[in-house]
Amino acid sequence: MATSEANAVLRVSILSLSRGERVLFRDLSFDLAPGQAIALTGANGAGKTSLLRAIAGFIRPDAGDIALDGRPPAEARDGLHFLGHQDALKGQRPARDELDFQARWLGADASGTARAIEALGLAPLLDLETRKLSAGQRRRLALARLIAAPRPLWLMDEPFAPLDARWREALGRLMAEHLATGGAILAAVHDPLPIPADSLDLGGLS
Repeated sequence: MATSEANAVLRVSILSLSRGERVLFRDLSFDLAPGQAIALTGANGAGKTSLLRAIAGFIRPDAGDIALDGRPPAEARDGLHFLGHQDALKGQRPARDELDFQARWLGADASGTARAIEALGLAPLLDLETRKLSAGQRRRLALARLIAAPRPLWLMDEPFAPLDARWREALGRLMAEHLATGGAILAAVHDPLPIPADSLDLGGLS
């Protein structure tokens, strides 16, 4: 998974990360290039989510370096989207208002928001409060920011988990389109991704 430093969207070098007293992994190194996807695998508790959060700049590793397009995470958040287990939606807001808020926060324009609504079939949901949406519908609303405000790196934690077969297929197409335009994806998964992807196994115990 090596690539030249100039071409790496993401470069992780001899990274060590712990949670509490437990060391999750040591000396982890890999690169992620434009147009590349990596499926991050390993047992529950192996550190998949923690690695994604460290790359996004939410937690600090014990040792090692992370560079996104040559910058540290704290300076590079405008170059990535992080989709975690929690969809980060305000339950009392109508879906339309939540989407508009996130789109504006991320710098999306009206055409980008319209693309996201179309791609994820959100139009029938926009007048509903987000707390009334199903888990799959909430995930689609959360995914909208990836389409509305394009950024090179997608960090995704079990992105397919709440989706039914139709929307898993649709997300697979969106991921393929992102890679085709030079984007990159690092996704923590238990099942294989529906796109060509390298694998990075963190191991761990079940």
